[in-house]
Amino acid sequence: MSDTVLRTVVRRETHSPRTAAMLVAVVLLLLALAYAAVEIILDLVGAAPLLVAPGDALSAVVAAPSALMPAAFIVGGIVLALVGLLVLILALTPGRLSRHEMQWGDRAVVVDNGVVASALAQHLSNDSGISRDDIVVGVAHRTVDVTVRPAIGIPVDEAQLRHIVEEEIASYNLIPTVRTRLRVERPDTKESR
Repeated sequence: MSDTVLRTVVRRETHSPRTAAMLVAVVLLLLALAYAAVEIILDLVGAAPLLVAPGDALSAVVAAPSALMPAAFIVGGIVLALVGLLVLILALTPGRLSRHEMQWGDRAVVVDNGVVASALAQHLSNDSGISRDDIVVGVAHRTVDVTVRPAIGIPVDEAQLRHIVEEEIASYNLIPTVRTRLRVERPDTKESR
């Protein structure tokens, strides 16, 4: 498989399409157009409008500058600008799935964040002797959060735990790279580091 094909496959597996956002925008636009069409048809056949007749709506829009306060236009403009900015951001930024690319030799593997978290927690448990149930790992796009809650009386070397976590994460060769955060919470002191 060529590099460009591999890059395309990895990108599709790690980024979410914006189909849902586009679908919502299209459905809202179609509903607005359908409503306008119904109002126009009702006006043409002489029936009562559902909400407002098209002629009355047009007259209200024409009279709006003199009828409304300038503050209403400013607020309306700000709201429309914010909605437009939101739509623009949704259109231009890629969505992220909870997955990372992992370099495995000369191959790229797409791995779910939950798998990375589980593997890291098991590895930390095996190397430190702390029960797997006392280790909680969360993996996000750019961070790995490890919380260790050892039982009362079990000695814990936080520097050693940090070294184990960082070494294991480095061996995964995750793309994008992640930074780690380790906390040791003792049930007897309720301290969090």
